[in-house]
Amino acid sequence: MASLEDRVSRAHPFNSTLETGIRALIVLEALYPRRCDLIEMTWLDHLVVHTGDIDGEDAPESLHPDLPNRVGELLVRRQLVERSLRIMHQVHLVEVFETESGIEFCASEEAPSYLDLLQAPYSLALKQRAKWMANRFAGLETAEIRALIESRIGRWTAEFRADETPTGLSA
Repeated sequence: MASLEDRVSRAHPFNSTLETGIRALIVLEALYPRRCDLIEMTWLDHLVVHTGDIDGEDAPESLHPDLPNRVGELLVRRQLVERSLRIMHQVHLVEVFETESGIEFCASEEAPSYLDLLQAPYSLALKQRAKWMANRFAGLETAEIRALIESRIGRWTAEFRADETPTGLSA
């Protein structure tokens, strides 16, 4: 198996495992101490860059373009988000918890120090949107977030196979 460094160095920067992992880390840090499962992380990865898809006049403008086929992203992003969370766990930026309801992810204690280093305009805009999203979802249960996604993006994109278990992740 290729080392983490080999995989990251061969990665393309746009929508790569590394970029998705950093985005996931920013979302988890904004939501801290909330833990999220893989399905929630896939939804949140989409919503943090497509904030315009969320109800509310105060929603920030989406960071990524509103392309007509973007709702299909949710169907193909799950594996990428899973791989990205695995890498962030390997470098001790994400904690993984095995619970009765499944595997959940949370930002580690090292995450804030790393994220403070990210000062590019895109990173700052992403952090701002993640904080807005965390405030918007504060107190919402997973079922309520699912209902929001179904109403705004479409029921078919919110439904993933529940029997698909993340691979290679352990606490």
